[in-house]
Amino acid sequence: MTEKIKVLISDDQKGIRIPTGIRMLIRRCCNAVLKLENFDGGAEISVRFVNDAEIHKLNKEFRNVDAPTDVLSFPLKSGDDYDVNPDSGLKMLGDIVISIERAVAQAEEYNHSLQREIAYLTVHSMLHLLGYDHEGGGLPAVRMREKEETVLTQIGLPRNSSYYMDE
Repeated sequence: MTEKIKVLISDDQKGIRIPTGIRMLIRRCCNAVLKLENFDGGAEISVRFVNDAEIHKLNKEFRNVDAPTDVLSFPLKSGDDYDVNPDSGLKMLGDIVISIERAVAQAEEYNHSLQREIAYLTVHSMLHLLGYDHEGGGLPAVRMREKEETVLTQIGLPRNSSYYMDE
């Protein structure tokens, strides 16, 4: 079982009110991923809500992609180890940046709740922070998708029949 998990959540946009319960949901998602992965020790994760303009800027700056996206992951792992916060002693996994505008649009597009979409984006990004990658497709992408669905089912937000992402 994992030790202390600290999830720092900030809302750095003004356009969309973050619904009640979302912060707790994000913490549950982070905990569930770390438990599934048998993560050893305490962890610290930062989650930021931004608008499309801000995530577009970050995507261009850090990934050289001139377009908005739904979520960005900024892992802090260097080599085989995570940096440790000297104040808390927790391993700093990294930063998750979610476009709330994109999350709202995708929840509508995939015909599921905003809670399901934000949970999916959080779990997806947490797996990136732990070193998973789907960009190349194939088996790593399938494994990542399976882990996402396992966690989402565990926290009570399983895929519904209309939820399918074509990779």
